[in-house]
Amino acid sequence: MQYQPIPSSPIFEQELRKLYLFEGLNNQQFLQIKHSLRHLRLEDGEYLFKHGQHAERFFMLKEGHIKLLRLSLDGAEKVFEVVSPGQTFAEAIMFMPGSVYPMTAQAIGNISLLSFDNKVLLNILKESSDTCFRLMFHMSKRIRMWINEIDNLTLQNATYRLVNYLLYQIPEDHKNAYEFNFPIPKHVVASRLSIKPETLSRILHGLNKDGLITVKGRTIYIHNIDRLRLHSVAAESLSLPSQGFACQ
Repeated sequence: MQYQPIPSSPIFEQELRKLYLFEGLNNQQFLQIKHSLRHLRLEDGEYLFKHGQHAERFFMLKEGHIKLLRLSLDGAEKVFEVVSPGQTFAEAIMFMPGSVYPMTAQAIGNISLLSFDNKVLLNILKESSDTCFRLMFHMSKRIRMWINEIDNLTLQNATYRLVNYLLYQIPEDHKNAYEFNFPIPKHVVASRLSIKPETLSRILHGLNKDGLITVKGRTIYIHNIDRLRLHSVAAESLSLPSQGFACQ
């Protein structure tokens, strides 16, 4: 882990003020946040923090990806979330009893991120009800996201989860074909979707064989977005319980 100089450009300050946590702060409050700011760089595989470590700071990712994971008793890795550039994480932990990180954060490739002091933000929250409400709104959205995540992992099959992941990579303005590279290694995608790596490879091979996609290494070419969406609907219907079972 390396500490970097804090950017001082007006553009950087504007980006910082756009974060939902800081957009309602006055100049004095924002200055307190800037004084607590640290700029970090981590190399591939390096840990930002580990499960059970005392939580003193929260973060915003600037470049790269970072995975939030836990290890089972037998050492198997389960990825709960992959953080993308522009996202904040670990800010809710400051309200937890004991304030320890409930997951491990590990860099995927070389990354750059900002860290902020929990105590500084907590003191500001005592003075700013607007910021409190913004934080509550964001946390409510995250809870809703996790409820949907549990729904997908418990009620939907592996094909549906993977196809939806592929569709999620497509910008809204693309209607026909689309090509993208997996932003993270395939085994991390598999863990994130609660799929075994060999199952993910088998599903990709099947989608390729059906003419829905072409796979070349980490590059995915989707031939027809609408056809892939229809495939997602069909996969979802296979996940649903029968009418008789649902009434029991």
